[in-house]
Amino acid sequence: MASSVKSFLADAGYGEQELDANSALMELDKGLRSGKLGEQCEAVVRFPRLFQKYPFPILINSAFLKLADVFRVGNNFLRLCVLKVTQQSEKHLEKILNVDEFVKRVFSVIHSNDPVARAITLRMLGSMASIIPERKNAHHSIRQSLDSHDNVEVEAAIFAAAHFSAQSKDFAVGICNKISEMIQGLATPVDLKLKLIPILQHMHHDASLASSSRQLLQQLVTSYPSTKMVIVTLHTFTLLAASSLVDIPKQIQLLLQYLKNDPRKAVKRLAIQDLKLLANKTPHTWSRENIQALCESALHTPYDSLKMGMLSVLSTLSGTIAIKQYFSSAPGTAATTARSFDLVKLAQECCYHTNRGIAAHGVRILTNISASCQEKDLLPLEQDAVFGLEALLVLCSQDDSPGAQATLKITLTCMVKLVKCRPHLSQSVVESLLTQLQSAQDNARILMCHCLAAIAMQLPVLADGILGDLMDLYKLIGQSATDKKQELLVSLATVIFVSSQKALSTEIKTVIKQQLENASNGWTAYRIARQASRMGNHDMARELYQSLLTQVASEHFYFWLNSLKEFSHAEQCLAGLQEDNYSSALSCIAEALKSYHKGIASLTAASTPLNPLSFQCGFVKLRIDLLQAFSQLICTCNSLKTSPPPAIATTIAMTSGNDLQRCGRISNQMKHSMEEFRNLATRYGDLYQSSFDADSATLRNVELQQQSCLLISHAIEALILDPESASFQEYSSNGTAHVESEYERRMMSVFNHVLEEVESLNRKYAPVSYLASNTCLCNAVIALLKVPLSFQRYFFQKLQSTSIKLALSPSPRNPAEPIAVQNNQQLALKVEGVVQHGSKPGLFRKIQSVCLNVSSVLQSKPGQDYKIPIDNMTNEMEQRVEPHNDYFSTQFLLNFVILGTHNITVESSVIDSNGIVWKTGPKTTIFVKSLEDPYSQQVRLQQQQGQPPSQQQQQRTAYSRF
Repeated sequence: MASSVKSFLADAGYGEQELDANSALMELDKGLRSGKLGEQCEAVVRFPRLFQKYPFPILINSAFLKLADVFRVGNNFLRLCVLKVTQQSEKHLEKILNVDEFVKRVFSVIHSNDPVARAITLRMLGSMASIIPERKNAHHSIRQSLDSHDNVEVEAAIFAAAHFSAQSKDFAVGICNKISEMIQGLATPVDLKLKLIPILQHMHHDASLASSSRQLLQQLVTSYPSTKMVIVTLHTFTLLAASSLVDIPKQIQLLLQYLKNDPRKAVKRLAIQDLKLLANKTPHTWSRENIQALCESALHTPYDSLKMGMLSVLSTLSGTIAIKQYFSSAPGTAATTARSFDLVKLAQECCYHTNRGIAAHGVRILTNISASCQEKDLLPLEQDAVFGLEALLVLCSQDDSPGAQATLKITLTCMVKLVKCRPHLSQSVVESLLTQLQSAQDNARILMCHCLAAIAMQLPVLADGILGDLMDLYKLIGQSATDKKQELLVSLATVIFVSSQKALSTEIKTVIKQQLENASNGWTAYRIARQASRMGNHDMARELYQSLLTQVASEHFYFWLNSLKEFSHAEQCLAGLQEDNYSSALSCIAEALKSYHKGIASLTAASTPLNPLSFQCGFVKLRIDLLQAFSQLICTCNSLKTSPPPAIATTIAMTSGNDLQRCGRISNQMKHSMEEFRNLATRYGDLYQSSFDADSATLRNVELQQQSCLLISHAIEALILDPESASFQEYSSNGTAHVESEYERRMMSVFNHVLEEVESLNRKYAPVSYLASNTCLCNAVIALLKVPLSFQRYFFQKLQSTSIKLALSPSPRNPAEPIAVQNNQQLALKVEGVVQHGSKPGLFRKIQSVCLNVSSVLQSKPGQDYKIPIDNMTNEMEQRVEPHNDYFSTQFLLNFVILGTHNITVESSVIDSNGIVWKTGPKTTIFVKSLEDPYSQQVRLQQQQGQPPSQQQQQRTAYSRF
């Protein structure tokens, strides 16, 4: 906790004076120029923090040139510090603009008489290989240093050679023979050979180079049979095959051969490790024979550690396409039963092994087979998997050791996967979990509660009958206040919220509150309240938020909790809605809106510059507008009863040919209402697109809100405005996807029910009865509002954080000051950007490319009014760039033909690896003032005075401009 607070304070800039980029660089430069070695070293090691804070090329270029100067003139310790900084800041190296100057200053030390200085320089060159892959002088120095008599220098040369081989094909081709001579040479010591061999893993730039390296490694494996040599050579062999791709099947066979025939355990372990690497990287290259050979080795080995390693490879393969290839019978052979396969025999044998790790892998293999293979003869394996899982659950839930907990996690993950693919097994799995929950250790109970909640979110398998057992356990746990008990209280409360699908009974609420008062801290109570909000138990959440209001130390936290309390109260008001009672529905919605407005005021007060709560504010504002739209729709429907259409309405409709006139003024109100719901759906879509960092459950929740708006607009159109042409849009097709939560299940049920009602009304009444239509619409609104809103994780917690920082050049000194450009010239606008991540980059989705949109708008014209040719008057451009090491840059060429002040807006959005566009921002604005060029101005003034320009002056001006 302390470390997270420290990092938060560091990120926020607390505890150190905020400086702009130039001041920070000057501060470090002062340290570099100091006469004291300690101050110089301190200044050097602070550079990575500077790069992190100001990651743009102009600063990084200056900083690296200063570091190169220190490297050139400093002692070896300073050089070592600069080397470490360079290695830490590897992703910033490509932002160095003066690469030649930087390399020149560093490279000058290679001619030193001190072998340590030369060694540090070689390591420095190796670390910079990504920006200077084809520098011949660096290549030559590395080749020379490989022949040095100083071991430190030779090791540094090997380091540099490995890095350059990975980056440069020319260097790899040139050095390959040199490396092979040194490895095969009798004068080279064995420990040096062991360091040289791994360089060959980078010889994958073309097929012939890879083939020659492979032949050399093959010779080494047979010529040097010592354990160390075989291990290093085989591992290099594997990495070379994994990079060159073409030799992977041969490599799998070679590793299996060593696994089977080599008696040394160290070699077998290495073979297993490399097989695991290939199973993760290229499972599709594993043939049936490969898997069969691995099964045979696992069945026959007497060593548990080796058996566990082989099962680990098989369990990895069982979750991929390889398992289907294994079970598909070869053409021309009779299909055998599932239980006769060696893989199945092995898994069944291992399920009840005395070693927990082996048993876990056996169960995992059976689970993966049951989940991925749907053939009838594989169905009996389901039961084997369930029995194995239950046995492991009993074994691990009683043991508090870390190994048992790791095995239990694997077991519970397999349970969730099995129940998801085979719903009919859910009852027996849940019963075994509930039985063990009573007697398990606390650590195991927490994990089992998570598993129960995960299963119950997918399938409604937890009946109200089990609540009694859960409440007894809750009372028992609440008597202790240790950290584990607090965690368990939260996990168990989550299961209780999930299992009680309807509102919580008073008794349950009393027990939960009582236990929280007895033995918990405020944080536990907040976490339970948060879970109640996610599960739609708003009455419980409101009471907990209320109790926490006076326990926080900051006014921002107070306002945050107060807003959550108001939102929970608002949603609780909507829980009392009843069908066909529209007046009470209006009063409930009005009461909810009142609380929501109080809540949004508190939420705005809770936001800070560092945490603006933009998603939360956007989500709540949309909810308020949606409730107002629902209220307005019910009022509109009621107005048909209070002010029905005039008697001549039908005649007017027939005369005008507009059938909508039959229901009087309500038609315009309905049209307005439909447009409002469509507008809300668009706004929900915008909120979805701006939530790049949200988890999938939150995004699905936003999508369901959008679909409910589209559903009501469709119902209005189908029942009243245009019954013939109405059709529900493509959003409805998402309903067939796998339902992930109870909230989604209930919403989809309402959607389907409303659609059926609308269709049946359309068929029932030829000209649709407006009273029936209004009843249907009001009931649809009430049905949607009766489903308790779920406030998902992203509302409370941001697990992934991604932001983009843009820098434009040219940029004015003062943001309000325009950049001057002549109207006959074009402005080259350079846009640079940095992608900044939080602690878990790419947790939900990753940035594939950044889309930059540049547009310009004329803001003000000059005072004088004269004609200018209007072509290319607007600028609207878009470019996509792929960030490299979280940095991107591109240029736009803009025309400003019309004189005056132009407003240029640069907006960025990101495209993820699935090709979906997310409007993350930011949006940056600069001003450009377009000025008339002097020659045109002179010609215009002369024309206004009635004097034709002299030919000589014209020629001179044109010549000078040229």
